[in-house]
Amino acid sequence: MNSFELAYQQSGYKQIAGIDEAGRGALAGPVIAAAVILPIDCTLDGLNDSKQLSPKQRDQLCEDIRRVAVSIGVGSVDNQEIDRLNILNASLFAMQKAVEKLTPQPDCLLVDGIYLPQVDIPGEAIPKGDSRSYSIAAASIIAKTTRDRLMIKLHHTYPNYGFLKHKGYPTSQHRRAIAQFGASDIHRRTFKLLPDDQIELCF
Repeated sequence: MNSFELAYQQSGYKQIAGIDEAGRGALAGPVIAAAVILPIDCTLDGLNDSKQLSPKQRDQLCEDIRRVAVSIGVGSVDNQEIDRLNILNASLFAMQKAVEKLTPQPDCLLVDGIYLPQVDIPGEAIPKGDSRSYSIAAASIIAKTTRDRLMIKLHHTYPNYGFLKHKGYPTSQHRRAIAQFGASDIHRRTFKLLPDDQIELCF
């Protein structure tokens, strides 16, 4: 999974950051992006796309990544900004924030997906990059664990919605809670929270 990193290193780049986001498809809470610079020769057992890992594996790898990383940056955009910007632009803005927090700043970006954030740094967008690049995989784990931990905290503020279990994603349990209690302050109002015939129950 280090072929992209090695190719850029051979082209003279030294600080290569992987970038990914978590929470894009959720109905509630922020979208969170992470940017991670790992040593070029880094090897971490089990490093993979966060969606392919159990919570326990993600938590362990999160600690391992934090231990060996050259730098980690995390950016967050809340539900109100998501509603204002749309989820694509909000995700790219979160990525921009994450990159700006890196020290040292990277000289190259590897980004999961097909779009690059608006930063003055060269880079490549890699579809399914979280399973093709170890830097992006590391970023996906940091973003996912950071967001999951935040949603667990938000569960205690909004206990009616089951965030502890589904982390804000569109499950049947989550939609039933929205139908019963309406949308909370952290729900994304521009998302389809309920079927059309129930939408008036949200607000």
